[in-house]
Amino acid sequence: MAFLKTFKGGVHPPDHKQLSKDAAITEAMVPELLTVPMAQHIGKPAQPVVKVTDEVKRGQVIGESQGFVSANVHSPVSGKVKRITECNTPLGTKTQAILIENDGQDTWAEGCNVESNPENLTPKEIRSRIADAGIVGMGGATFPTHVKLSPPEGKTIDTVLLNGVECEPYLTSDYRLMLESPDTIVKGLQLVMRAVNCNNGYIGVEANKPDAFKIMEKTCKELSSSDARLAAVMLEVKYPQGGEKQLIEAVLNREVPSGRLPMDIGALVQNVGSSHAIYQACYLNRPLTERIVAVTGEAVAEPANLLARIGTPIGDLLRHCRFDEEKAVKLICGGPMMGLAHFDLEMPVNKGMSGLLALTDASDWDFRHCIRCGRCVDGCAAHLLPSELSIIGESGRFLDAEEANVMDCIECGACTYVCPARRPIVQWIKLAKQEIMKERLRKAEQAKAV
Repeated sequence: MAFLKTFKGGVHPPDHKQLSKDAAITEAMVPELLTVPMAQHIGKPAQPVVKVTDEVKRGQVIGESQGFVSANVHSPVSGKVKRITECNTPLGTKTQAILIENDGQDTWAEGCNVESNPENLTPKEIRSRIADAGIVGMGGATFPTHVKLSPPEGKTIDTVLLNGVECEPYLTSDYRLMLESPDTIVKGLQLVMRAVNCNNGYIGVEANKPDAFKIMEKTCKELSSSDARLAAVMLEVKYPQGGEKQLIEAVLNREVPSGRLPMDIGALVQNVGSSHAIYQACYLNRPLTERIVAVTGEAVAEPANLLARIGTPIGDLLRHCRFDEEKAVKLICGGPMMGLAHFDLEMPVNKGMSGLLALTDASDWDFRHCIRCGRCVDGCAAHLLPSELSIIGESGRFLDAEEANVMDCIECGACTYVCPARRPIVQWIKLAKQEIMKERLRKAEQAKAV
């Protein structure tokens, strides 16, 4: 284990994956009413292109992307548009949404769910298929995938990395996908490589998933060709091993410079779930209308990995798994390190929702002054000084925070996890970043007005 590839820094929280790791992917019941958000991605929200009483089919575009950094939204079922409404999002904001009454027929839109051979697609056509399908980063980041696969002139991608690490405690949706659909993941990787004219593809898997590693390694060997090298790489078990920059550091021994992107050093990272969705878009003409959600935690009697339609109320998934609402003290969308606590059981599943955690132990502590122990510095995967940044953020000195490279923080929460003074370090860092972005926006608007 000491010789496994990894990055500098990181922490080792208990993974709690035993709760749901052996639960095969099963389809969740499709509800009678689905609320489909128009903002399920980074960038501009989609614009509704249907109206109340319209009949829709599964896979039909109901929200059109607005500009390059945006994504299409498709109907997850066939049925009727009941209302244009609003819904909560996992980020704590509200977004416009379309309420659809399911007719129970699951009729696909014309041209969808039809097998095709993508072998002759050009890189541009692959990117177009991905954009049309509304695919985004499904590890939680939700950055529109077609944008990521469109590097600007002069940027050459020599290596594509698939993130199969799933380093967040509790989460097991990517793990089950690797066990049950390795071919679709690797074929999706090949499509990504073709889209960016790249010949090297790696799939990173942590050592606590040896069965997933073996099957990905076997599939890579079977599908490799003379002009495309594919390989699985086993990585040390450490959080946040699945962070984009950390994965690049571990597998390629390259560092993404401050303020730069992976493409600046010839790398591109995709989640295994996104790769699977790319396969479905190019081989089956299926837009992104569903995703796997790990429903787990000690307040869930029957943890599961559910294939859920976008727009399904999260309460339906929790009840499917015999959720004990009285026993639960905290509900988290995502993982416990980077996910956000939520309260609304009617909030719908979106494209980036990898997990729902119902926890029985989520105690709050009073925090104290920093004791200068350095644990957060040792654990910081971005090589920052979290203790200093938290003190600056707490005091409202946001300009100083920017000068101290606070924008390089990946918000993984490792600093808060290891802090013996129980300081909410990452929360203060997030506040500083938000205020800096507000100030940048204000200056940009001011410059436009001149």
